[in-house]
Amino acid sequence: MDLQLAGQRILVTGGSKGIGFAIAELFAAEGADIMIVGRDEARLAAAKDRLATLGTAITAHACDIGDASARKSLIETAGEIDVLVNCAGAIPGGDLFALPIETWQESWQLKVFGYIDMTRLALEGMKARGSGTIVNIIGDLGRSPRFDYVCGSTANAALIAFTEAVGAKSTDWNVRVFGVNPSGTKTDRVVQVARKRAESAMGDPERWPEILANLPFGRLAEPEEIARMVVMLASPLAGYLSGTVVDVDAGLRHRK
Repeated sequence: MDLQLAGQRILVTGGSKGIGFAIAELFAAEGADIMIVGRDEARLAAAKDRLATLGTAITAHACDIGDASARKSLIETAGEIDVLVNCAGAIPGGDLFALPIETWQESWQLKVFGYIDMTRLALEGMKARGSGTIVNIIGDLGRSPRFDYVCGSTANAALIAFTEAVGAKSTDWNVRVFGVNPSGTKTDRVVQVARKRAESAMGDPERWPEILANLPFGRLAEPEEIARMVVMLASPLAGYLSGTVVDVDAGLRHRK
């Protein structure tokens, strides 16, 4: 299936690893030109080299999305973009008493305010041109909040509301804004947490897959599975999708 993405200009924050890299890789495989953004210059360079083998134009830009001036500079540097994917920011676990308010502020500055401001900045240009798509990668615990992940659950719930509100209005300007809520996905960070749980519970970090046996299909999602959903929905083939957030959780929220 031709997703009609060849030559499209795509900006992916958090694009040097995990879900963000998988998204950038799949867009590139469809013939799109990619700018990946991250804070680690060495990791960015390695990701750029991997993406360059796909034969499209690849740019890497080191940037802290948590910094307002850096966000503005990034959008100015990127120029006209057809698709923005917000995928930067990981919020630590911990309950209300475990995380100081400074941790809330720091993590929200990157993910919550980073997503909001990047959307605002990109949407200004898209609105003026009368075209564009913005995708926010959020997280399933925004719909199923947990006390032991209260900072992240609350952040994700806010971003779900933000995405739905903006995406409902942006169609007036021929711009689509939508979100994707992945459930647990096999990234380095998630596997590291699972290994620690396995070591604590069973004395062997290598048994981490057993910790996840009750998940749908008995496993985590693969980054590529999330990426396929994102890229397909960001393509012109899903042109009537906006103002919604799609759960990619294999029904986890409804399991008893």
